[in-house]
Amino acid sequence: MGIFNRKPKVNKTLIQSAPKEIYRGHPFSLINSYKPLTNVELDLYSSLREAIPIVDSAICKLDRLLGTFTVECEKRSTQNLVSNFMDNVNVCSGNTGIGTFISNYFQQLLTYGEAVGEIVIDKNCSEISALYNANLKDITLVPKDNPLQLIAYKNDGTYTEELPYQNLILSSMLNPEPGRCRGTSILKGLPFVSGILLKIYNSIGQNFDRVGNLRFAVTYKPDSNSGSGAYTRDNAQQIANEWSRVMRDNHTTRDFVSVGDVSIKTIGADNQVLECDIPIRRITEQIVSKLSVPPFLLGLSWSTTERMSSQQADILTSELEYYRELLNPVIHKIIKMFLNLKGIDEHIIIRWNHINLQDELDLSEARLNRANALKLEKEIEREYGVVEGDNGEIVEVKS
Repeated sequence: MGIFNRKPKVNKTLIQSAPKEIYRGHPFSLINSYKPLTNVELDLYSSLREAIPIVDSAICKLDRLLGTFTVECEKRSTQNLVSNFMDNVNVCSGNTGIGTFISNYFQQLLTYGEAVGEIVIDKNCSEISALYNANLKDITLVPKDNPLQLIAYKNDGTYTEELPYQNLILSSMLNPEPGRCRGTSILKGLPFVSGILLKIYNSIGQNFDRVGNLRFAVTYKPDSNSGSGAYTRDNAQQIANEWSRVMRDNHTTRDFVSVGDVSIKTIGADNQVLECDIPIRRITEQIVSKLSVPPFLLGLSWSTTERMSSQQADILTSELEYYRELLNPVIHKIIKMFLNLKGIDEHIIIRWNHINLQDELDLSEARLNRANALKLEKEIEREYGVVEGDNGEIVEVKS
């Protein structure tokens, strides 16, 4: 037996690897697995609106900028009847008004490229009791006898159960491809760039999580000459316990005192963070250009000029006019169905309001300028007997 009692050797490694951290990407994994399929990817486009706030904001902005409409009838009594119906018709989700139905219908059309609704008739078949926005996952539109006639089937994959009362079903297609009876979403082409943008944001979140909650590397180097090598593991465990106790106490300030060569470094402090402003700007430009919404409407303070903003507003106006033309047949079918159930056959006209006051101001200024020009031409003709022709030459009117 020796003079000094030594602890038996324990066959344990002094350095243990930390458990491998499982990389968890952003929660919208469907965007990463996107492949350009032929069918409309409903879950994919729903994830895009949820994952990228600017996409959801652009669709909502287009819905608000679309404006409201009125229906003009030939007789005043019919006009009052139609106006009362448009204001008080029941819509799904406990709302009322045909405007709410068209708003949901339009957002569905933009998001998925297709929109389906239903006119619900009461039991007596005397009037329209409600307007219903259908879920595209429950209905599939398939051409039956010819590609111009779409029949709604229950979406069970077999296309055997044809839904009744096809004349009460409303459907619209956005930018259908030639030879296919399927619509095209305005979000088509965005999953790839949106996936890159989500990876950048997810990495930024992880980096700030590590920076905000710092992680330290505590290194203990025992001195071989001091005889403490046999107790290296015990000393390392004691240092780890004290360091953990100091870090857990967030309410008081404590000093960490240790004996020996102990160094403390912040993990990742010497790494350079990648520049992300320029990639985010480039990807956002691609998204905004696809949605056809001016950046200033989405809260993006990009450098622009007054004339550039005016041109972007003109482009947006033409887009909204196109969307209105797509919705006009749906509105016309609903109102005509309502009048037919009442035994009324009249011609109706759908009137949309002006998109904004700036357009009305520009039109009024243009008419004023034209009127002033015509007035000036008549004064010149009356005083001098000459007037300017269409191609700019001076035409003699009287001798």
